Amino acid sequence: MEKFECHDCGKKFDGQGSLAQHAQVVHNRSAPAPKPIAPANKRYLALFVGLVFIAAGFVAYTSSAPGKYDDFAKCLTDKGLKFYGAFWCPHCASQKELFGSSIKYVNYIECSTPDRSAQTQVCIDAKIKSYPTWGFPDGKLVEGVLSLEDLGRRSGCSLQVGNSTG
Repeated sequence: MEKFECHDCGKKFDGQGSLAQHAQVVHNRSAPAPKPIAPANKRYLALFVGLVFIAAGFVAYTSSAPGKYDDFAKCLTDKGLKFYGAFWCPHCASQKELFGSSIKYVNYIECSTPDRSAQTQVCIDAKIKSYPTWGFPDGKLVEGVLSLEDLGRRSGCSLQVGNSTG
């Protein structure tokens, strides 16, 4: 609801009629043109929008910045490894956190339907029973969170920052 302020005394009113009555009774004159007061949520809208743009810029910058394990993650994908998981799975989140921003280069396969009620056909076909599961090119499936070192040993990919084997 829009509020109005008396020019003379600064008192705030919910409507123009209340302001007019106040001006006539208290200040003995007709009400001046009302001065609308923006609600708090409108006052800070510009600030909020500015912060959103700053945050969006930061996210865009950090998501495009090179990650520590980009080459390693790319190597895993080049070697044919697949990371099967579910968006709601806390262990999958832990696995993703190990890669940091480099997770975008891992061949991640979402196994959950959006409503969490079923498994996607690709994961049914791959015989995925739990999350996370790593699929290897030889058909072997390894369940659970794997350390980056373990993934490096199993895949032949170098974990050294800025270096990958092919």
